[in-house]
Amino acid sequence: FIQIVTTKEVLSAYKVSLSSAVIAALINSIFGVILAWVLVKYEFFGKRILDGLIELPFALPTAVAGISLTSLYSDKGWIGSIFDKFNIKIAYTQIGIIIAMIFIGIPFVVRCIQPVLEKMDKQYEEAATMLGATRSKTFFRVILPEIFPAILTGFGLALARGIGEYGSVIFIAGNIPFKTQVVPLIIMTKLEQYKYTDATSIAIVMLVISFIILLLINIIQSYVSKRAFN
Repeated sequence: FIQIVTTKEVLSAYKVSLSSAVIAALINSIFGVILAWVLVKYEFFGKRILDGLIELPFALPTAVAGISLTSLYSDKGWIGSIFDKFNIKIAYTQIGIIIAMIFIGIPFVVRCIQPVLEKMDKQYEEAATMLGATRSKTFFRVILPEIFPAILTGFGLALARGIGEYGSVIFIAGNIPFKTQVVPLIIMTKLEQYKYTDATSIAIVMLVISFIILLLINIIQSYVSKRAFN
């Protein structure tokens, strides 16, 4: 078991998958708050369309999402060609993997935060304003503590989805050994080679890692909730 899960190829895949998923989840947490805030606090033309587009990653088959992202961010794609002028490669690099994970993870964060913002009593914000607090101070001292548990939940869900994502990642990753190989792809490769013991061993490690991450997030959530209640 130790031999299987500690080969250079597998260790590299752990690093790529986990680091990409963490970075994507952190970015999603920031922009998820912004998107949820805009959808709840503002009225504007096209709001319903934007709200519906948040669900797009859920509706699209992952393979379709992966092919579309690869086409957009390749050297000859609409977006990739712009970055290519500055010698910045997106497709077939870890940046591309992170972008794919951001795409499939953003709905989890937005949908976790949105209901909390909708239920928040506006009197807290009004009281803070009357006491002389600036907008930024009101957000960080009054609103953020209320939505922080929801942010953690969204972060955990986006992270878990990113770690286990296969369809939307494999196309843009390019399967370059020791650079863009992700763990789900290695597991699938092992299964195709009928190496069921190898695939199961690697999957068990990912299961344990995911469990530890979710446990830590739940512990932090519990601590934050108790502190807010006290």
